[in-house]
Formats: sequence, structure tokens, C-alpha cells
Amino acid sequence: SLAEAHAHGVDLDWKTLFAGHAPTHLDLPTYAFQRRHYWPEAPGVPLASPDTMSPDEARFWQAVEGEDLDALIRTLGGTQSEAALQTVMPALASWRRDRRNGSTIDGWRYRVDWTPLAKAKSSRLSGQWVVLIPEALRDDAAVSACDAALTQHGAHVTTLVVSEGEADRDTLAGRIRRLLDASDHETAGVLSFLGVDETPDPVHSAVPAAVTSTLALVQALDDVELQAPLWCATRGAIQVSDTADRTVSVAQAQVWGMGRVIGLERPGNWGGLIDLPDDGVDTRITDSLCGILSDAAGEDQMAVRPAGVFGRRLVRAPLNGADSGTPWNAEGTVLITGGTGALGGHVARWLAGRGAERLVLTSRRGIAAPGAAELEAELTALGAKVSVVACDVADRAQVAALVGRLSQEGSPVRSVIHTAGISDSVALADTEPAAFADVLSGKTAGAAHLDELLGGTLDAFVVFSSIAGVWGSARQAAYATANAALDALALRRRAQGWAATSVAWGQWADSGMAAGDTGEQLTRLGLAPMEPGLAIAALQQAIEHDETPIVTVDVDWSRFAAAFTTLRQSPLIGDLPEVRAALTSTEESAEADGAGTADALTRRMRELSGPEQDHVLLELVQERAATVLRLDTPNAVRPDRAFRNLGFDSLTAVELRNQLAEATGLRLPAALVFDHPTPAALVTYLRGRLLPEDGRSGGEDTGAYGDVDEAVVRSALATVPLDRLRAAGLLDTLMTLAEEHGGANAPSPAGDDNDSIDEMDAESLIQMALGNGDS
Repeated sequence: SLAEAHAHGVDLDWKTLFAGHAPTHLDLPTYAFQRRHYWPEAPGVPLASPDTMSPDEARFWQAVEGEDLDALIRTLGGTQSEAALQTVMPALASWRRDRRNGSTIDGWRYRVDWTPLAKAKSSRLSGQWVVLIPEALRDDAAVSACDAALTQHGAHVTTLVVSEGEADRDTLAGRIRRLLDASDHETAGVLSFLGVDETPDPVHSAVPAAVTSTLALVQALDDVELQAPLWCATRGAIQVSDTADRTVSVAQAQVWGMGRVIGLERPGNWGGLIDLPDDGVDTRITDSLCGILSDAAGEDQMAVRPAGVFGRRLVRAPLNGADSGTPWNAEGTVLITGGTGALGGHVARWLAGRGAERLVLTSRRGIAAPGAAELEAELTALGAKVSVVACDVADRAQVAALVGRLSQEGSPVRSVIHTAGISDSVALADTEPAAFADVLSGKTAGAAHLDELLGGTLDAFVVFSSIAGVWGSARQAAYATANAALDALALRRRAQGWAATSVAWGQWADSGMAAGDTGEQLTRLGLAPMEPGLAIAALQQAIEHDETPIVTVDVDWSRFAAAFTTLRQSPLIGDLPEVRAALTSTEESAEADGAGTADALTRRMRELSGPEQDHVLLELVQERAATVLRLDTPNAVRPDRAFRNLGFDSLTAVELRNQLAEATGLRLPAALVFDHPTPAALVTYLRGRLLPEDGRSGGEDTGAYGDVDEAVVRSALATVPLDRLRAAGLLDTLMTLAEEHGGANAPSPAGDDNDSIDEMDAESLIQMALGNGDS
């Protein structure tokens, strides 16, 4: 064998050895290995912690980190030279700190990857499908081919061409309502190509029509109460591979940012996002599209390419002690947008400490911004030449004037760090296009102006993005949309060969959008604040290793994953080992910390009349809901308004459940606010749980609805389209149960999984019908 020949020192003439042998051709992935390794990779070695060290090792490193010379000498047995140890200790301490910090930052680092998905078992469609096409793409060959493919695969298709003047909430709702009233078929789904329209919104030019029309569609579907999944299609909005997808549409990428929020706020009526190739489609593409619409197998963020279908995934991206990369010294003038803010201030101090020649800090108020004068003085003391300038980066003229003036002064901009931006907090149902314009103007428009005016002349172009654009954030659709645009802009610059770094941040301690109440809520959900010094070190790593986009967040997956997947599974995070462990562990009991809480509240309730009981519980629900949603007053939580329309999603729903469980001492289901959709309905449920003897609800936790009558079950079933039951594999089961109830068939054998529907509570029934059950 070759191994034996090598072991005996035989020299092999490889050219002669393989002479006359035809080469063997291997099938390799189309897209440069799809960013997957086909060879073994040595795992990184984590830094030892006190829990894994011997006592001697722990004492040694404790002495080193504390630079305690006497303790180090004692640990080493007193045999070492004090002078030698005194010389080497600072170097050891610095090395240890760097290793520990590097290990911490490695734990924060993630990136988005795309994994090949199995081919759909069937691409056969049924029921009515509503396809929406913008007027600008009425004659687009690729869109028309996709539209026709749905019919060819068995769907009853109704196509709505939406003109510019019809892309508003009320008009779309009216057209969809008339369509549904005239149809003889159950609506199985909605496929929208509105997200492909890259023209600016006619009123709010900072927002693409792709975004405003998709927002209007989501709101219109809610207004007509259509219980069918919405799928949003794009073309070239994402990059599966930097070799096959040479560029990215920044406008369409924004639809992906908003779509992730749609999935959180309306999980029961969301299909997902599908990106098609931007260079045309063929039967492979249309067959894959119909396969997704027929059975997405839980996936909700997919890209269809000639090589197959790919699912979006979050994966870890540790450096594992890799070389520091190419040093970046911030030569010349560095322009920091949002420079007088908390994040901009941290960046400016870092650059001044590294010897930056000139720092230009912009904000809308300039030197008049709170703390700006003090920051300027601090940076000047560090040796930097500092200018604090009033410039609204959303105004292209102001940006152009500033860039031109700096060039005339002999200080052209060499690097840009874009931290500027504002956030919002409003539910999708209440969001207006103007809100998108406000948020996008500072964050997206500002970056776009700098990209256009400075092009490829820069040493560094760094944008501060957010995890809101990576996996969504309820009540922050515009903010998530803007951050997805920043990531796409960075990818587009890279495709052009220009400098670009995008970092999607979690929360910084006492800084940025996550400061105050927002930060406290994120921390409770498992998103811990990152120490600014370490976050800056992570930023330096990203720049010097030439990475984009990179996700940097300190997340406790055992807490976050459980809340994030309460009502809808998330393949995006599902492959992370910590998430798999969290979701397969024993379900959190959500028991109250104080065993006497329920008894105390029950005793208080018994002293009150029925209306007084309702008033006490309503105040409790309103107060806790307002706290979770950061509303100014509990009165904003009206008794008859749906929690979903207030902005509750899976994360905030779990937070409210936890607060009410603590306040009442009850064990409550995670889907509490979705099972009882208004504060008034939730009050009725809580009162029945606390006072079961009043006959209005069962005292035991028999399900989200307690003991329900047949009318409630029939009403729930009537809201679920047959195609949803068929898609979930439940239609045959329900028909069998109906026949058994009528005596047509023998009873199911003992132990059969399909127990009588009469024995199911309404929560289990609805979750089963929506495909969210455990089976």
C-alpha cells in the first residue's frame, strides 16, 4: 500500500505512478463548497476556567491576574527569583487578560450561513392562491413564469396586479375582501411579489415601494382576517454564495428585515421569505418554489438557486486564537456618524487612543448635543484633532457639503464608521409608512449617501447594524428593516471590491438603543449587555479580519430560545447546540416563587364582588402588559384590544406570562396571551383559575381554556381553512374521528395517538390545527 511504501522509505514517482490512469471526476457543490468544510477541522481549545483547573493552577492565575507577587512566589514554592518574577509578571498578566477577553469575544461571534435543504416531497398545490404582482412587473418574464407555475402545479390562482395608487392598506383590503367573497375555494395561501419592486415610495422616497406595499399587504390581510400563510418573494435580496450571487439588492433586503418581524408578530399567518435568482428562472426554480409552498417543513427563510433550495442558519464564528489579521491604524480623517452619541463616543475614544490623526463627529445638533463639548475636550486631550459638526446624514446635500469641505481642507475622509440611527416601538398593525421613513432616513439613507459620495476611496467603511435585522424584533419593524439594509449595503460594497464591515450588535452596556427599559427587557430575555471595552475589541477584530457581516451578541440561549420559539419554531437558530439542548430540556414550569401567592390573591378576591374582582385583575393585566411593552400608561392597554395588535410577539408574550405567573402564583401556559387574545378574555381566564368554584372555569390547569363546550370547539374549527388542516396532515384524522363519533367505524384501539377530539382541550385542538403541536 502507499502507506507501507512510505513507511519503508520508498520514493514514489507520482507522475509515473498515475501515468495512463484517467482522472476521476467528482461532483462538487456548485457554489464554492457552499461555505462548508469537506475536510476535518481541529476544534478550538477554550480557555481554562477556574472550574476546570486544578487548585494550584487556579491560585497561580489568580496571583498573575492580580499581579500579586507574594502570592505568586508562595504558589511556586518560594524557589523562584523575585526579580525574575517581577519582570515577567506584567507580560503574563497581559497575556492572560488577552486570552480571557478573546475567549469571551469568541463566545459572542456568529455569522449567517446557508444550508442545503432536502427536496420537497411534493410540489402539488391545492386550494386558492392569491398572487400579488406590482404594476412595474406586470410583464416581467420571471414573475409571470412563477405565477403560471402555481396553476400548473394544481392551485386555483387569482392574480392581483397592484398599481402605485392601489398599494395602500384600505385599497388592498377592499380588493382582497371582494376576491374572497367571490371565490368558491378555500384560500390556501398568498404569494406576494410586491417585495421585488425597487422603485422609491411615491410619498416617502427614503423607503422602497417594496417595503411600503408589503407593509400595506400585511395590514390588509389582518383587516380581512384571512387565516392563510403569506409568502413574500424577492429576487437577489440575499447572498447564498459570494461566487454565485455577485451582488445584493439593498431595497429588497429590507423586505427580509421586515419579514422577520412579521413572523414574530403574526406567527399563525406567516409563511416566510423566498429569494429567487436575479438572473431569471427556469422549471427547476419554479418547481422548487411550488415545493416550498406545498410543504416548507417549518422553514421560513429560504433561497432558491439552480443548485437547490437553501435555508438560512445562524452559526458560531469563533476566531479560536487566529492571527490578528491586517492591522488597521485609522490613518487620515475618520468620519463617525452619530459621533456624539454613546456608541459613537466609545468608538471615538478608541480611535483617539490609537493615535487617529483627525476625528470628525457628526450629529444633527453638533456641538449643541448633550455632552458633545465634554467629549471633544476629552478626545483633544488624548492627542486627536477633533471636529464636532452638525450634519444630518439623511440629507444628501449636507453630507456632500461636509465631504467636499474636508477634501478642500486637505483632510479627505479615509474611513467611515456609521453609528447613527433611531429606533421605534410600534406594532405592525399600527405602523405608518412615515415611521419607516423616519427610521430609514438616518440609518439607511445616511449610509447610502456616504457609500455613493465616497465609493471605493476608503480604507474602512464600517456600519453598526443590529441583531434586530438578523432575527427580528417585535414592535421594531422599521428598525429591523433598516439594519437588514445596512448588512446588504456592506455585501454590495464587498462585491464591488470596496472596503466594508458590518457588525450586527446585541446590546452594549448603558449604550445605544438598548439602554434603559429596553435593555432591562432584553436582559430578562437572555440578551446580556456587552462591556463596551470588549465590544470595541470585537469591532477591531471584525475590521482587521475583513469580515462582513458578523453578528456580535452575548446571548443565553437557554432563556432566549424558549421564548423565541414559543409559537413558531425557528430553523434559523435551531442548529445551535445550545438551542437544541434548551428546546429538548424539561419545559419551564413557570411556577411562582412564593407558594402562598395564589392563596393570598384568592382570599382577597373572595372579599370582592364579581365586578370588583374583574377590576382588580384587569388592573393587574394592564399594568404588567404596559411594563412589558414599555407603554407610558396602563390605560393604553384597552380591555377589548387584541394583544397581537398591541405588539405582543413570542418573546413579549412569555415575558407577560412570567410576570402574571409571579403575581398570581399560577402555572400559566406560554401561549397565554394568544390563547386569550384580549385583556378582558385573559381576566375571565385568570378569575376562573383563581376561583374555580364559581362555575365559570375549571380550577385545574386542564388547558388554555379550561372546560370548554362543544360550541367553542366547533367555532375554533370553523376558523381553520381545510387546506391548513390538510397541509398539517390532520384532515384525514379529523374525518376519521367524525366517522367514529357517528358510529361508522369501530373505535380506535387503546393507545392510539388519535384520541377522541372530545377529550382535547381547545388550546391543544387549535395548536394541532395550526401545525404547532408536539406530534
